[in-house]
Parts: sequence; C-alpha cells; structure tokens
Amino acid sequence: MKAINKIEGGDFNLNDAEIIELLSIDTTSKDFYRLLAVSNTLSRRKFGTRGYVFTQIGLNAEPCSVNCLFCSMGHDHYSLDGRFQKDVAVVKEEVLRLQAQKIDDLFLMTTADFSMNRFLQIAAEVKPLLRDEQKFVANIGDFDEPFARKLKEVGLTGVYHINRLREGIDTNAQTVDREKSIAAAQQAGLDVYYCIEPIGPEHSYEELLTEIKRARDLKIDVMAVMRRIPVPGTPLAARGKITAMELTKIAAVTNIVVNPGRSMNVHEPIQMGVIAGINQLYAEVGANPRDVNSNTEQNRGFTPDVAWEMLAEGGYHWQMDEDGNRSPSGLVTEKGCCA
Repeated sequence: MKAINKIEGGDFNLNDAEIIELLSIDTTSKDFYRLLAVSNTLSRRKFGTRGYVFTQIGLNAEPCSVNCLFCSMGHDHYSLDGRFQKDVAVVKEEVLRLQAQKIDDLFLMTTADFSMNRFLQIAAEVKPLLRDEQKFVANIGDFDEPFARKLKEVGLTGVYHINRLREGIDTNAQTVDREKSIAAAQQAGLDVYYCIEPIGPEHSYEELLTEIKRARDLKIDVMAVMRRIPVPGTPLAARGKITAMELTKIAAVTNIVVNPGRSMNVHEPIQMGVIAGINQLYAEVGANPRDVNSNTEQNRGFTPDVAWEMLAEGGYHWQMDEDGNRSPSGLVTEKGCCA
C-alpha cells in the first residue's frame, strides 16, 4: 500500500520506507495536496483553532566557538553588524514590550559561550514578568543535569535543544553532547522543544528521517521544521535554500510522524505553512543566527502582530474567554476571539 493511502486511512504508524516515500512526494503532484490535507486535518483535530506565537530574545551578539557554517555568529565568519551583551534592564524592557502583545512561550537565546551563571541571573530577573501559565524556554549551549536543574529552579520550564543536521560536520558540536543535554533536560523535568534544521538543498531525505524519528522517540509536544537561510558571509550561503513548497511538505510529514501534542511550527514563518496545519510561529528580537542585522526585529524578525496575522489567515487565534482569560476548553467564541 502506498504511504499516502495509508495515512489517508488514518494509519500513522509508518516505517522508514514509508516516511521516505512521503518526503519524496513531488510538490507539483496531486499527492502533495493529499499529504497537506491529511496533515491539516490531523492538526485541526488536535489543536482546534488554537494558535501560538512564541517569541525569542537574543541576549548577545558575539562570535561563537561552535562555529556553525550557516550561522551569522560563527567564530570564523562573524557576519553581524555589531557585538553586544544585553543589560538585564534592556532585556526586561523588551519582555514587557512583548508582553503587551499576544505572545505565548518566551525564549531567551545565547551563543554557546555565553556565561551560564549570567544566563541564570537574567532568567531569574525575567521570570516575575511572565504570566503564571506562560512557558519560559532556554536556547543555550550544551549543559549537564545539575545545570538543567538550576534552569528549573530559576523558573525555566523548557529548553530548545536539538541535534542539527550534519552536526559535527557543519558545526563544532557533537551529536553525543547534544543527546546528553537533551537527556539532562528531560531528567530535570524540563520540556524539550525540537526542530528539524537547518534544512538545505543538499540534505538527503534519509538525513531528515533520522531527526524526524529522533523527535518521535522523544515524544515531542512542540515540534518545528526550519529551512536554512543563506546568510551573506557564511560558508554555506552559496548552497541556497529549499522552496517554501518543499518546506511545507517536510512540515506536513513531520507533523504526521511526530504527532506533537501542542503545536507544529515552520520557520522562518511562511504563509503557506498554515494549509499543512501549522498553528505556531515565532517572533524574534535581538541577535538572530539567520540575519546580519544584530537587531533582527528591524530586518528578518517578525513582530507578534505580523505572526498573528499569518495565523489568522489559517483560522488560528489566541483564544480568550469572556472575562479576558485564556479559554482552557480551546473553543473560540465570537466575543472571545482576538485575532
């Protein structure tokens, strides 16, 4: 049985060959739209009309020893237009500004060499500014279980930590260390946010399969796929990028195989993704590995309002009840919808 027929029948228990078959679908074929329809239906059943906008603040812009060949902050090819470490007062001002908009999970991001103690200090200052139910996520370098427990102690609820495509080849990090950090986070009771990234034209479907299966095995609730942006000045820029259609196809396959319980994201935000059931997008502030502007909100970074406009086009909203509180039922009323 063809994999597309299998998933249309509601059977998502796919073997490796079937996942590759789905990833190999021609984006100009009818099967492409059949795939999108299955992913979209799956998302609507899981998520209803609940959308999410996560926001990330880059705390520093400095050369990083992990030296990722696709990153604007790689040590040997630093491409940002400035260097800085943000003062905690500035970070708090940015958080308050973002909190005045409709945002969900808040991420703090640093380069791998950023002081761990400094990160804990900033996180402790930021935590009181968050809503009680708001999730707080670290996007930092590798760490051990004792540090993971310190993250939780100061109020972090999760980490964005992944094994990137061609880790140890296009980066100075090693898969074994990434795996240890992920395990440490889970042992400390932190949520793990996962992404298949950074996807370029040269990556095989077998490479994508490895990370899709990793996320499935980790039972990820918040999942994403991200294409590599050709950042001027970085060694991999000349390889270009995959199309929005290809990215949407990979997102659909990932959504079906991983079946995240809370949200599915595509990054950087593309309008097309919502037809595959994408219900979460990112807004970014400060340094961004995919930008040469050290204040990405002035260039590539989306504002929360723009991200919500994109989600609203797909019928996803930040749902509130009649009293202005989030609706635990996940249902949107005419009065409560705030798209």
